[in-house]
Amino acid sequence: MPAYPPALPPALTRKHGVRGVLFTVIVAVALVVGAVILALVFVVSGRPQAIAVGFVLALLPVAPLVLCFLWLDRYEPEPVRLLVLSFFWGAVAATSAALALQSVDQLVGLSDDIVSGAVVAPFTEEATKGVFVLLLLWFRRNVINGVLDGLVYAGLVGVGFAFTENILYFASAYTGGPDSGPGGLGAATGLFVLRGIFSPFAHPLFTSAIGIGVGLAVTTRRPVVRVAAPAVGYLVAVALHATWNGSAFLAGGQFFVLTYLFAMVPGFLLLVGIAVWVRHREGATLARALDDLAYRGYLDPSEVPWLARLPARRTARRNAALRGGPTFERLLREYQQQAIELAALHDRVMRGNPPQDSHHRGALMAQRLAALRAHLMLPQLPTGASSRRGGWA
Repeated sequence: MPAYPPALPPALTRKHGVRGVLFTVIVAVALVVGAVILALVFVVSGRPQAIAVGFVLALLPVAPLVLCFLWLDRYEPEPVRLLVLSFFWGAVAATSAALALQSVDQLVGLSDDIVSGAVVAPFTEEATKGVFVLLLLWFRRNVINGVLDGLVYAGLVGVGFAFTENILYFASAYTGGPDSGPGGLGAATGLFVLRGIFSPFAHPLFTSAIGIGVGLAVTTRRPVVRVAAPAVGYLVAVALHATWNGSAFLAGGQFFVLTYLFAMVPGFLLLVGIAVWVRHREGATLARALDDLAYRGYLDPSEVPWLARLPARRTARRNAALRGGPTFERLLREYQQQAIELAALHDRVMRGNPPQDSHHRGALMAQRLAALRAHLMLPQLPTGASSRRGGWA
């Protein structure tokens, strides 16, 4: 049995250079400042019991929503650290920044409640949420390979934002007041039914438009589209958000139910349809790229079935675990992940839209695959790689 390699070529996703450092610093500072602002808000409110109730209720819809986006992300899984940062950016940085901007607007007295809710909130909240996806595009552009990646990151930011916003809303309902009634657990639960059961997808839906725009910008060769697509995505997100918020303010909320039934629900179903279609398309795209990589000699053709389809990936890992134990299961998982990352990069090369550093990245990925291949345990052992070589050497 071959020994686990003591040293492998470094995984490319762990090397980010100056851009990666800047990204880390910006996100860290934003999260720390945001956490301080939110802590002050919670402390100044003087309602620890209400905050606790709001936290518990707001937490309930989080897991199902996160699992939906993780399901979409299974073909080419994004780095777990970035997925976690997406959620916390929405929950901490975006929420606190939007809260600060809206507080300034209220202090200055520029907007009344209707304008603030229907106009100011959509513009500020979608901007603060969308910043994270743009930061990924600017500083970690290699992690967004298409629409599905942008949708996943933006959706998780929206889930995080909704989580913190719901804490505040549920806590306020629990406390009660002149405009919201006597409060109590019944009031908080009633609001939970509206926000946590009937419309938990609102913020992920809005911000997903930005993610789709960024994904389109990455996949196009047209400079105009690269600039216009994220901007249009942001405006669509604002329009959806404004329509939703405005329906609760205008005409005494008479159009709220109609907006929910004939705008929000169809919009959500459309997003689901787009997401499932894009996910299916990504699977087919990666399979095509893997076949071409095998043709060019970077993979043995017998390996492709264990890389292209999700059930086959799991079967191969179980086989490796039975034959070699957890160590070789982990080796195969690393091989599968690296092969999929190379396939995603190769697809952009095949479409004529490669990143500027595609040759360097592809060469490092191919080197790592070669080092891992000698220690694989696949259900069907490779019969020998093709002698044809492509441009990653």
